[in-house]
Amino acid sequence: MKKWKLLPKLAMTGVMKNGNVYFPYMAAGIFSVFTYFVFASILHNDIIKTLPNSSYAWMMLLMGKGLLACILFPFLYYTNSFLIKRRKKEIGLYHILGLEKKHIGSMMFLENVLVYVIVIAGGIVSGVVLSKLLFLLLLRMSGLPIDVEFVFYIDAFFETMKYFGIVYAVNFAANLMEIGKSKPAELMSGSKKGEKEPKFIWFFGLLGLIATGIGYKTAITSEIDSMIFINFFLAVFLVVVGTYFLFTSGSVAFLKLIKRKNGIYYKPENFITISGMLYRMKKSAASLSNICIFSTMVIITLICTFALYLGIDDITRFDYPYDVIVHFRDHKISTASVEKEVGVLEEKYGLQAERIDLFEGLNLPGRKEGNCFVQKKEDFHFEDDYAVSFLLLEDYNRLTGEENILAQDEVFIYCSGADFGYDTVNFFGKEIKVKEELEEFYPEPKAASNIFGAKFFMVVKDKAVRDGFAEIWAGINGVEDREAFLNSETQYVNLLVNGMDDEKEEFINEFGVWSQGQPGFSKLEDGLTGRAGIVSMCGGLLFIGVLFSLIFFMCLILIMYYKQISEGYEDKENFGIMQKVGMSDKEIKSTVHRQILMVFCLPLAGAVLHTTAGMFMVERLMTTLRLFNTPLMVCCSAGVLILFVIIYGISYLTTAKTYYRIVKQM
Repeated sequence: MKKWKLLPKLAMTGVMKNGNVYFPYMAAGIFSVFTYFVFASILHNDIIKTLPNSSYAWMMLLMGKGLLACILFPFLYYTNSFLIKRRKKEIGLYHILGLEKKHIGSMMFLENVLVYVIVIAGGIVSGVVLSKLLFLLLLRMSGLPIDVEFVFYIDAFFETMKYFGIVYAVNFAANLMEIGKSKPAELMSGSKKGEKEPKFIWFFGLLGLIATGIGYKTAITSEIDSMIFINFFLAVFLVVVGTYFLFTSGSVAFLKLIKRKNGIYYKPENFITISGMLYRMKKSAASLSNICIFSTMVIITLICTFALYLGIDDITRFDYPYDVIVHFRDHKISTASVEKEVGVLEEKYGLQAERIDLFEGLNLPGRKEGNCFVQKKEDFHFEDDYAVSFLLLEDYNRLTGEENILAQDEVFIYCSGADFGYDTVNFFGKEIKVKEELEEFYPEPKAASNIFGAKFFMVVKDKAVRDGFAEIWAGINGVEDREAFLNSETQYVNLLVNGMDDEKEEFINEFGVWSQGQPGFSKLEDGLTGRAGIVSMCGGLLFIGVLFSLIFFMCLILIMYYKQISEGYEDKENFGIMQKVGMSDKEIKSTVHRQILMVFCLPLAGAVLHTTAGMFMVERLMTTLRLFNTPLMVCCSAGVLILFVIIYGISYLTTAKTYYRIVKQM
């Protein structure tokens, strides 16, 4: 009975006496609970679903919460393995002093409950305090209205408690299995026990090299097509697997190769460094691979976050270069009437119209094969689908202020994606000469990597030439009423006003109301609303990027900390023995720095290589968000890499001092 009364005290003492491993573990748990609770609170808050243009932000948060759950579970399990290894000697001592395994299990259960309560309480309290602030930050980033009330829902509390209850229950079960299968003598030496050498190290090392190489090749050579996301996940999977094999088997094979070099291995500083790494090769390699992977995740997430933040104007302006586009059918509106209405609105709102563009256009979609446009097939790829817009030369000259001349068998051609690149164009069997491929055409920004949604424009001499193309297209596509089709061209009225989007909202709305009252009105495309939708989507991604960067960095720092703390205590006695046989403090310090430098430089080098290869694919993925600014991506990559190397170096110096202090305690 006395033993059972003693267990709560032992549980409390066990946590407090092992604060150097428990406190970082609980701090990581509190931050994990806080982050998960923030996501859950915002998603359970019905107000976000009612806000305009919030669907993208809500979808991004939902995906982010799922990804967060997938990351936090293995991470907390992994850090728990460090913790239980550090406790083995203490638990073995309890066993020798008379505590049975059921008592030890009960003590560990109480410890686990104590940690769970502290983590849940700390995470949820901090979440309650900061959730509203982060919610307002999300609204700000997403360009959504911020004068809304944030309400807490009990479902978010229960969801968070349930998820982390499962996490800590799994950790407790793993600890019980680890202790239950070990004898007291094994527990007493468990934290010092070396690990078995991996089998088939050369095979798995080579396999890791091949997997990483294929992953790099996939990332570098993948094109922007319907397979881009599948290729992305394939590349990530191969690189992660390859990294694990390279560190667990490849590093061991490399160390064994060095060990055979007597001139290198039998130098005192090299002997201790190489022997120490071989002693715990498997666990150390697993830590190094995780450090490498989390470093890569931190770098790439930060690059994408900075690039999105700095390039959001480029994204919105690419898809919506005009504030409003009005379509008129069967009745042409005069330029004078449009300019008159715009003039009234300019005077009313104190804003100036930058462009007022009127032109006629006829859109004839098709599938591109080389220099030919042909009929679509049922199994066509989306990236081969193009809208071909025909413009009359008189409209083009008015838009550009030029006086160009075309013959009946000549066209100007322009693509908002990659250059057309041919001297002739064959449109549904009719071939015509390309007099010039235009380098720019204002209504449509150009980007060579713009594949999804790219448009072609063909400027023809007059309506007779355009109707000739339309007649051929209608015949091949089975249009019955040819006369009605040939008269179905659309007149576009495009308006761009100077100023910020929120300043010109009323201006554009009133112009839209006026346009809808004009004869022949067909459709209105609101550029302001379109841009707001893009900002909402990118804002959700930015919010997730900021939080996930912090999460990945927390994971990275904690793994580095646990690795050095656990190995420092393991090496403490070893260095004590080396001192007794004549090794000086200077030599010990040199050996420590050499070992830590080797341990930290390998993951950093791997992360830089992974990032360099991965950025080829990341750049292409960013084009699906309509960010085509390659110089911006390069600058963000260089800046983030430099910043990360500096922070990583500071972590190295701090860890080296901590490790040295531990091994010096005799």
